[in-house]
Amino acid sequence: MNRDEIHNQHQEIKQPMAPEEVDPEQKRQQKAAIENSEAPLTTNPGDRIDDSKTLEEKAKQVAVDTPDITGDHIVVPTYFVVEEPDGTEKALHHVKDAEEISDVIRQARVDEDGNRIWS
Repeated sequence: MNRDEIHNQHQEIKQPMAPEEVDPEQKRQQKAAIENSEAPLTTNPGDRIDDSKTLEEKAKQVAVDTPDITGDHIVVPTYFVVEEPDGTEKALHHVKDAEEISDVIRQARVDEDGNRIWS
């Protein structure tokens, strides 16, 4: 796969960042898991790590989909899809991989034309 194909593949992955972009079935499943009194949860169902999921499935998984204390409705993806300097993509878990997410943010730089430059 050449770099353009990798870049085009990356553009196809759209992560939900607004309440209306979250899959309604995912919302129903998470609500059912939270309300299941027979098997109480110790973690948010959206935070669960499932390595059998594809990159696209991980990109759509939502950890938080709720109003915050200001009344704004916030959505936080469970995974952040990042492109490595070599063009490959990977999903970083928002809790487990938080340090690596921070490293990626620090490394990524954009020039005046909007092109990513890696430091």
